[in-house]
Amino acid sequence: MAENGSSNRDGKRKWDNGGDRRRGRGGSMQHGSRANKKRNMGRNEHATDQLDRRGRNAEQQARNKEAQEKGENEKPALPAAFSAEEVAAEERRPKRKVAVMVGYSGTGYKGMQIDNKQKTIEGDLFKAFVAAGAISKANADDPKKSALVRCARTDKGVHAAGNVISLKLIIEDDDIVDKINAHLSEQIRVWGIQRTTGSFSCYQACDSRWYEYLIPTHSFLPPHPSSYMGKKLVEEAEKAGDLDGYNKRQAEVAEFWSETEEKSIKPILETLDDSIRPLVEEALYMADSTDAPEDQDPVIEASIDEALKDETDAKAARNATAETVQPDAGEAVQVDGTRAAVDGTRAAVDETRAAVEQLEAQHPTTTFDDQTDGSIPLPSGVVNKPALEEAVKALKKAIMDAKRAYRISPERQARVQNALDNYVGTRRYHNYTIQKKFTDSSAKRYIKSFKMDAKPIIINDTEWLSLKVHGQSFMMHQIRKMVSMATLTVRCGSDPATMLQSFENHVFRIPKAPGLGLLLERPVFDSYNEKMAQAHGREKIDFSRYDAAIRDFKEREIYQRIFREEAQGNQFNTFFTHLDNYKDTTFLYLTSGGIAATKAGPTRKAQQPRFEDDSDGEGYASDN
Repeated sequence: MAENGSSNRDGKRKWDNGGDRRRGRGGSMQHGSRANKKRNMGRNEHATDQLDRRGRNAEQQARNKEAQEKGENEKPALPAAFSAEEVAAEERRPKRKVAVMVGYSGTGYKGMQIDNKQKTIEGDLFKAFVAAGAISKANADDPKKSALVRCARTDKGVHAAGNVISLKLIIEDDDIVDKINAHLSEQIRVWGIQRTTGSFSCYQACDSRWYEYLIPTHSFLPPHPSSYMGKKLVEEAEKAGDLDGYNKRQAEVAEFWSETEEKSIKPILETLDDSIRPLVEEALYMADSTDAPEDQDPVIEASIDEALKDETDAKAARNATAETVQPDAGEAVQVDGTRAAVDGTRAAVDETRAAVEQLEAQHPTTTFDDQTDGSIPLPSGVVNKPALEEAVKALKKAIMDAKRAYRISPERQARVQNALDNYVGTRRYHNYTIQKKFTDSSAKRYIKSFKMDAKPIIINDTEWLSLKVHGQSFMMHQIRKMVSMATLTVRCGSDPATMLQSFENHVFRIPKAPGLGLLLERPVFDSYNEKMAQAHGREKIDFSRYDAAIRDFKEREIYQRIFREEAQGNQFNTFFTHLDNYKDTTFLYLTSGGIAATKAGPTRKAQQPRFEDDSDGEGYASDN
C-alpha cells in the first residue's frame, strides 16, 4: 500500500488527506473545475484510448445517419449518400494519392473550401469526382475519407488560374481528367492529375504562392479638390511646410481635374438654366460625401462591401444564367454588354436620386417640383426636379468618362512600382489583416517580389494595370490591403515614409481594395519537386505544361468577368470616391500630417482599431 493511501471496504483507493484522487496532489480542486472532468492523459495513453480509423468512420456514419433521420443533416454541397446495396455492389478499385491542378472563376461561389450549406469550388469538384468514378460510392458522403486538402483557400468571388488540392483518387482510367471536366461548369477546369508520394499534402508542401491583382489606372488619380480628402491634403501639406513636396509628388496629374472641369463639366453647366446651375454644382459630389459615425468605429470595409454585395451577387447569377443558355460565345458577350449598359444606367439613376434627395433636405425653403412639362414657367423658388436629376446624371457620367479616358504616365507608373517595392522582404503586417498586434510573430510575412506589368492593357475603353505579388503565405485580407495602401499613397501624393511606418508599432486603418481584381496565379512546389518527387520517381507539380489552356481560360472566364463586373458597377471608382469623401480623421495618415493627423480633433471610438468581419475577402494561403 502506498505511503499516503489506504483502501476502504469497497476496495477503492482513498487518500489520507481526504481528497479525491481525481483532484491530484493535495486534493483541492482548481476554480472552475469539475469533479467528474476527464483527466489529462499522456500521449501514449491517449493514443491507445482512441478508436482506430475504421472505428471513427463507423462512428461518424452512425451520427450522420441519426441526424439524417431527424432531418438535421442537409448537405446540398455534397452528393447524396449511396445506399448500402449500391456500395456493396460497387467494384473495389485502388486509390492513389494525387495532386489535382485546377483553375476556376470564383464568381457566384462562396469560396474554395467545402461548406455544406453553400455553393463552393471544392463542393462542385468533389461531386464531379464522384460522378466520374474517381471517388467510390463508399467514400462519397465525406471528403475526409479521401484525405482532401487544398493548397490555398480562396474566399468568395476570388479566382484562381492555378490551385492544387491533394487527396486519394481512383485514376485507373486514362481519360479521367476529361470525365471529371464533363461534370463541371466552364467556370472550373481540372488541368491535370499527378501521382504524388503517399505522405504528400499540398498545403504543407507549398513553398510560396503567386497572386495577381488587376486595377484600373484611374484609381491612381488624385482626389477631387472639392472632396474632403482633396482639401485635407493641401491643408495638411501647408501646415507641415510640405506643399512643394506634395505638389512634386502629384506633378504628373496636377492638371487632370482642371482639364476635366474645362472640357467635360463646364460645357454642360453652361447649358443649364440659372435656377438649377448652382444646385447641380452643389449636388455633383454630394452623394459621395459620408460623415463618420460619432459613437462607433468606421465601417469602410463593411459599407463598401455590403453596399455592392447584393447587386454583385444578383449580377453574377444573371451572368451565369446567360452563359449557360447561350451556346455562342459572341452572342453571350453581346448579351452581357447590353446588360452592363442597363445596370450602369440603373446605378447612375440611383446615385443621382440620392444626391437630389440630399439636396432637398438641405434646402427646405426650396420647392422641388416633379412636373416634367417644361412649357410651363416655374415661379421663383421652385426647381424642376427631373431637369435637375438629368443634369446631375449627365455631369457624373462626364466625370466617369474622363476617368476612363485617363492613361497613366511612366512617371506615375514609377511611383506605383516604388510603393510596391516597400513590401519586398520581411515585414510586420499587423495593420494589413485582422486581429493582429505588432507583437504577434504570425504578423511577420516574407514577400519575394511585388511587380507591376510595365505595359497596361485597355479593355472597354478603360486602362488596367496588372500587379503580381509572390510571397510565402498571406493572411486574411493582406493582399487587398497591400494594394489599397500602395494605391492610396500614390493617389494622395503621400510621403513615401508613410508606408514604412505602417510596418511599425502604429495603428493604421487600411481599407480593403475591392476583391473583384484578385486572383491566385499559381502555387509553387520547388522543394517537393527537387527532393521528394525526384527521389520517389514522381512527376513534378508544374503548371507550365498547361500554359496555353490556362491562358485561354484566364482571358475567357476570369479577365472578362472582372472587366464586365467593373463596367456594370464601377466598384473601384465607388470605393476610392467614398474614401475621398469620408469626413473623419481616420485616413489622414495619407496627408503630410502623417499618423499624428489621425489623432487630431475630438477623440472618437472611430479612431481605435476595430477588427473587421472576416466572413469574406481575398484569397489567402495561411494564417500561420
